[in-house]
Amino acid sequence: MFASSSAAAGAVVAIVVIVVVIVALLRSVRLVQQGTVGVVKRVGRFHKVHEPGICVVVPFVDTLQRVDMREEPRVGDLQAVITKDNVSVMVNATIFSQVVDVQLALFEISNYHVAVEQLARTALRAVFGGLTLDEALSERQRINAELQTHMASATEKWGVRLNRIEIVDIVPPQNILTAMALQKEADQQKRAAILQSEGQQRAAINNAEGQKQAAILTAEGEKQAAILRAEGQKEAQLRTGEGQAGAITAVYRAITEGQVTPELLAVLQLQGLEKIATSDNTKVVVPVESAGLLGAAQALRSVLAAVPEHVAPNGAGTISAL
Repeated sequence: MFASSSAAAGAVVAIVVIVVVIVALLRSVRLVQQGTVGVVKRVGRFHKVHEPGICVVVPFVDTLQRVDMREEPRVGDLQAVITKDNVSVMVNATIFSQVVDVQLALFEISNYHVAVEQLARTALRAVFGGLTLDEALSERQRINAELQTHMASATEKWGVRLNRIEIVDIVPPQNILTAMALQKEADQQKRAAILQSEGQQRAAINNAEGQKQAAILTAEGEKQAAILRAEGQKEAQLRTGEGQAGAITAVYRAITEGQVTPELLAVLQLQGLEKIATSDNTKVVVPVESAGLLGAAQALRSVLAAVPEHVAPNGAGTISAL
């Protein structure tokens, strides 16, 4: 009876030992994933940092806490902030942070996640409090830079680095949104009116330029036509002068070579008087030597009386009786 009790007790002890060994083995071998590190705390104090992979710890003495070393985005909730011109707006931001010192992140602050989030809230209030609403809506890059500068000095001592901060939403009150919509509409109408007036001005300028070019071309054409007419008149006058010069030369040659008699000169003078008398002029100019001309005509008549009728001297042609 006693032997059987001893055997049963030994079996229980063996089972307990096996279970303890298995548990110890399970607790001593840990796996650290890529992108994280394992912080080993021995008897509650910081011992070392394990890189990703298999980590062996002392069971029941060491504890392993995994810390994510990757960049972590956190989107904050909408919160009310007051701008410099006393306008309440709802703002939220996304914070991209990363743990760079594991020991500081675990032992300098109780919860660095909450600390970064609360610090971002106070930074938003501080930065927006120094900006007007127009600046807050139009200068997001400036706000992001000021937020990062405001928070960087505080997070460095926690072993957390702020890579960047991005403003997600800025929501003004409804009455401000309505006023902004009206202002935008008025601005669009103003721009449309300006563009329309500029188009009309441009069209008027183009019309004036076209009329100017047409007037210039017309003047150039009239100038060329006047030049051509003047050149034509000049050429005609030259031709007429040359013809008159040739006629005078021919007449002079005929006079000098034909031995003109006073009777022929009288005939020529009478022909000239006939042309003057039959012209449409209201005034008739009578030459001073008209008496001599009549005498010459009388002498010519006596000469022609001796010549057969309708036969000119030297066969010159038919001469009518005066």
